[in-house]
Amino acid sequence: MNTLQNLSLAVFGGAQTRVGNRNMARAIWSGTISFGLVSVPVRMTTATESKELRFHFLHKGDLAPIGYDKVRKDTGEHVDPDEIVRGFEIEKGRFVELTDEDIDRLDIELTHSIDICDFVDIDEIDPIYFRKAYYLQPDQGAEKPYRLLLAALEDTGKVAIAKVVIRNKQHLACLRPWEGTIVLETMYFHDEIRKPESADGKGDLREPEIQMARTLVENLSSDFKPEKYDDTYRKELLALLKEKAETGEISPPPAEEGEEGEVVDLMAALRESVERTKQQKKRPSPRKSGSTRKTGSTRKTPTRKAS
Repeated sequence: MNTLQNLSLAVFGGAQTRVGNRNMARAIWSGTISFGLVSVPVRMTTATESKELRFHFLHKGDLAPIGYDKVRKDTGEHVDPDEIVRGFEIEKGRFVELTDEDIDRLDIELTHSIDICDFVDIDEIDPIYFRKAYYLQPDQGAEKPYRLLLAALEDTGKVAIAKVVIRNKQHLACLRPWEGTIVLETMYFHDEIRKPESADGKGDLREPEIQMARTLVENLSSDFKPEKYDDTYRKELLALLKEKAETGEISPPPAEEGEEGEVVDLMAALRESVERTKQQKKRPSPRKSGSTRKTGSTRKTPTRKAS
């Protein structure tokens, strides 16, 4: 299959990626879940994958790929892979080497154990703490204690807070049930969360403005259906690449109506937004088209800045 066919499949949905096939997933970590005197041997696999398009750096003249070489920073000389070691800079210009043997001296229980500390309500955890999700699957012979922990989490509605070392870093983690599986969600520690800058500014909010904003939120509220949302930017980018690969050029973008950056009254913008959401709710849902490329008749609504 050539590149153009790959692009066509990616754009128009002909290619299917098998997600969640846990039998074929490669374990990235193995160890035990420890809670009380119970130990559950498990293996860990990734639960998500990025669909981000990855670009290459090319030479401008003939589009030849650009490669990178590992060199000494002081001399610029090439260094072979077997001459490269890992180290940590303890102060400016002073490094300490850390070998695999050094890491092996760490407590084996620390590096191969998911140590449960507490059971809490998940509503108490702000989503800002979550990092990445992994599936935990029982090792052979550990199915019963695994199902026991899973049932306890489902019955109590609690999630487990634990600590685990993955790839030389200790993580705070949340263990929770999801579709008959225990999911481990790595988390940031408290001191890894930055404090936000203050959003206070000049001008007080008026009650009619708050009420109108609340109405807008209510009009746009619905049940969360993840399949409803897709990466339209990625689809358009793939379609653009396909068009340029086939024709050597890209169609000009459609003309946009109105002026960008028009400053309007905040209350007027809220009122107009509320009216538009009311009209959208009355209209039937449009059918999905097979192609995601924009046509000349498609026009964006200009973004307006509220004063």
